[in-house]
Amino acid sequence: MSVVVVGGGLAGISAALALQESGMDVTLVEARPWLGGATHSFGRGELSVDNGQHVALRCCTAYQGLLRRLRTDHLMNIQARFDVTVLRPGEAPARLRRAPLPSPLHLLPALARYAPLSPAERLRAVWAAAKIQSLDPGDPVLDGVAAGSWLAERGQRPWAREALWGLFVTAALNAEVDEAALGLSAMVCRRALFGRADAADIGVPSVPLAELHGAPALARIEEAGGTVLLKAKVEAVTADPKVIVDGAPVAADAVVMAVPHDVAARLLPAEALPVPLRWPELGASPIVNVHVVYDRPVLGLPFVAAVGSPVQWVFDRTEVSGLRGDGQYLAVSLSAADRWIDVPTAQLRERFTRELRRLLPAARHASVGDFFVTRERRATFRQRPGSGAARPGAATRAPGLFLAGAWTDTGWPDTMEGAVRSGLTAARLVRRHLEGVRGR
Repeated sequence: MSVVVVGGGLAGISAALALQESGMDVTLVEARPWLGGATHSFGRGELSVDNGQHVALRCCTAYQGLLRRLRTDHLMNIQARFDVTVLRPGEAPARLRRAPLPSPLHLLPALARYAPLSPAERLRAVWAAAKIQSLDPGDPVLDGVAAGSWLAERGQRPWAREALWGLFVTAALNAEVDEAALGLSAMVCRRALFGRADAADIGVPSVPLAELHGAPALARIEEAGGTVLLKAKVEAVTADPKVIVDGAPVAADAVVMAVPHDVAARLLPAEALPVPLRWPELGASPIVNVHVVYDRPVLGLPFVAAVGSPVQWVFDRTEVSGLRGDGQYLAVSLSAADRWIDVPTAQLRERFTRELRRLLPAARHASVGDFFVTRERRATFRQRPGSGAARPGAATRAPGLFLAGAWTDTGWPDTMEGAVRSGLTAARLVRRHLEGVRGR
């Protein structure tokens, strides 16, 4: 039986591969000239540049399963132990490193020594962490509460929310702590920080994203007999179901719509859409990445976080990008980037090269050889209070039409892990549907 998957991001790739493993005839349709969706790479001179820095935690088991399917799991370098250096302007670096202890004790020594917080703030943070562990992330009541207000009620003042909780919540949810939904924030904290002791160990790709996801996915799908249509415009989807691609109908026994919520709402037939349609409430939240190439090394670690600065996370991209010579290429990842998304590149250059000089002493003596910015205006949906109620499941009201994408109700934030899980869920429902069709 045949299935058309619309959208070649991680959700669509995951759905396509899982359906092929079940013996389905799969056609994957993608509007762009590559697979990988929001995780793609492009060339800039000698550099191979990722559109944005993407990392995975050890607890992202579905995503790691996708890498194994793509035979690229060896290209994701995961820390042996969670270890993050935190920089502050004018202060000595701080460090958050898990101890060789069972959870949740594994992070207590690091928190007890976390210099950006006062001793009293550290004690209050431990108390708040214990309270978070008692929350049920699936409780719909938590979806309507802001994480910031909940933390404030438990003694977490603005500086503690920024310097501790913001390190993880903002990066995971692409939302400031004070504006993030409590349910998803609790899920991140419980799963990554207070779950298995090794759950938060950070993995960083050792190759450009195109080599980690897009190119291997194209090869694997075609090796298994599937069809991939790149630079193909989907104009509509009918309830038959059919997918209208570049003016021509492509019939299928089922269709998976692995596209953003606004695109799905525009392409799907009315009989497939929920009533009322709440997907527009999800909105969009931007991510900006600032790329700086120095004439010499200025950072001796693979990545660092920063607090008390507009800089959030900094990654060394030198080796991955293919930069030759004695220079160093850094990427500054800015989540919840509403304040930066429309700022001209010249102004971003002035602001962030100055901030990097404040954080990295070696940068004060280095010259900037190249500076550029990548902007993802609709990087994720806006994971604010109430957003969970607007996230749909994978099934639509029309038999044979299914949804995938990190914006659907995966139980996870809008992340690579959420995208992969959504694709696997859609594939499972497609199989169940087609088994029912065969049985009739």
